[in-house]
Amino acid sequence: MATVGKVIKCKAAVAWEANKPLVIEEIEVDVPHANEIRIKIIATGVCHTDLYHLFEGKHKDGFPVVLGHEGAGIVESVGPGVTEFQPGEKVIPLFISQCGECRFCQSPKTNQCVKGWANDSHDVMSPKETRFTCKGQKVLQFLGTSTFSQYTVVNQIAVAKIDPSAPLDTVCLLGCGVCTGFGAAVNTAKVEPGSTCAVFGLGAVGLAAVMGCHSAGAKRIIAVDLNPDKFEKAKVFGATDFVNPNDHSEPISQVLSKMTNGGVDFSLECVGNVGVMRNALESCLKGWGVSVLVGWTDLHDVATRPIQLIAGRTWKGSLFGGFKGKDGVPKMVKAYLDKKVKLDEFITHRMPLESVNDSIDLMKHGKCIRTVLSLE
Repeated sequence: MATVGKVIKCKAAVAWEANKPLVIEEIEVDVPHANEIRIKIIATGVCHTDLYHLFEGKHKDGFPVVLGHEGAGIVESVGPGVTEFQPGEKVIPLFISQCGECRFCQSPKTNQCVKGWANDSHDVMSPKETRFTCKGQKVLQFLGTSTFSQYTVVNQIAVAKIDPSAPLDTVCLLGCGVCTGFGAAVNTAKVEPGSTCAVFGLGAVGLAAVMGCHSAGAKRIIAVDLNPDKFEKAKVFGATDFVNPNDHSEPISQVLSKMTNGGVDFSLECVGNVGVMRNALESCLKGWGVSVLVGWTDLHDVATRPIQLIAGRTWKGSLFGGFKGKDGVPKMVKAYLDKKVKLDEFITHRMPLESVNDSIDLMKHGKCIRTVLSLE
């Protein structure tokens, strides 16, 4: 390509500061350094974690930044030392690394990686080093990816090579939301055939968790959300029962306990709210109930009475659905191509990058499941 070895100027949506609209700017994207890949982003989803950083986390050192972490694209060029990837290949950048060598990568118990950017700066939600500049100023790369840019540079340990036949404007959702929810049910909770499950929050992550419970053979899947408009969509992914906590005067945990003769076998919290996390745990059956924290937040402590755990419940967390990114994402792409998982049904809106602020407003007001932005 004519751009190989040169700094690229391209469009990106820059968050100059918290609580402010993103601005479409021309940024400079440096050449890939050793072990790095420069990717032409074709499409990206807009995820709630982008909004979390902009409106909730608001870390003072986390701006200016290019948000976006749910993208898919094509390798434009590679830096020295990269042998696994070639220009022209379809890829999904990953916010969770897989070096393949550290003690975490060597263990089947986790998808954490010692060499990932988050080990040093998880609170800022961006690595200290960046390949972006704009107006002479360094611009951070959100979660090490920054898919709200037409080009990005990512370390090769955080890139998944995918099937060349995969539609990038759909499989981009596997860069975060769908893998996060689906894997939380299948990999982390390890939902069992014939079990009863409850999923709290019916955004893309929650709906993917519903799909995961259904895939694992759960016989009853209770979808919980304050917005009843989402229940029809949840039915598409396999939900069997629907509960709006606003319709009940008693705590939601008591409602679910009465519905299920004591509580559910598995619950998944897909909101990122510590109060909902507690409700999800306390909705589980004593003795063996498992509750998984899936929704991202790091603002408040989470609490429950000790007896809830002493009684035999298990409280777990799940990051990216427990998938080791470089291994798991290509398998999920294949599962989509083989019609074993749904993706198209998550997409409610498609827009150009220039409409990114409209897509953020849609999500803030609960009027979309996933918006996919085109960067071409």
